[in-house]
Amino acid sequence: MLNVVVLVSGGGTNLQALIDAQNRGEITGGKITRVISSKPGAYALTRAENAGIPWEVIDRKACGSREEFDQKILEALQRAKADLVVLAGFMLILGEKVIKAFENKIINVHPALIPSFCGEGFYGLRVHEAALSYGVKLTGATVHFVNEQADAGAIILQKAVEVKNGDTPEILQKRVMEQAEWKILPKAVSLFCQGKIEIQDGKAVVLE
Repeated sequence: MLNVVVLVSGGGTNLQALIDAQNRGEITGGKITRVISSKPGAYALTRAENAGIPWEVIDRKACGSREEFDQKILEALQRAKADLVVLAGFMLILGEKVIKAFENKIINVHPALIPSFCGEGFYGLRVHEAALSYGVKLTGATVHFVNEQADAGAIILQKAVEVKNGDTPEILQKRVMEQAEWKILPKAVSLFCQGKIEIQDGKAVVLE
């Protein structure tokens, strides 16, 4: 049974999707064993508490530097014996030290079909605002491995979502969460924990 550690910064809707999937028996070979928040008081911690999952806070603002924050995150992940690290609404970019220590063991969910509307500065509602501004007819979500560049790691799963007339960024965000993010993130976690994802020539291959 692999130890899955989830990093959060806010409300924790993707964390809740993982908890719900775990409770339904949809995550095979792994279990959420710890939640780490970069912000004290994040509602995601209440979700962890309600699910009986141990949690801790590593307050980014209380750390004197980015390096200090990264070191504390790294130590917390090592203490938790993390086999897989999941970024679920974690609003900070991890440093090279953490990424190298957990190479191809950190996954993130992004609310667009990478390589569209991704990279530095594309997060939260900004992604959906950009999609609507461009006038795309399909958007969606992507689960990918994390490397040193924002949203540039190997893609594991993607799911498309229709953009509808009259959509606002908020409406589109909700649809992408419900129809894509909350489905493919737990699925990717389960695939990883079952050893069904391999990196071949820099690409993630899902083994059926």
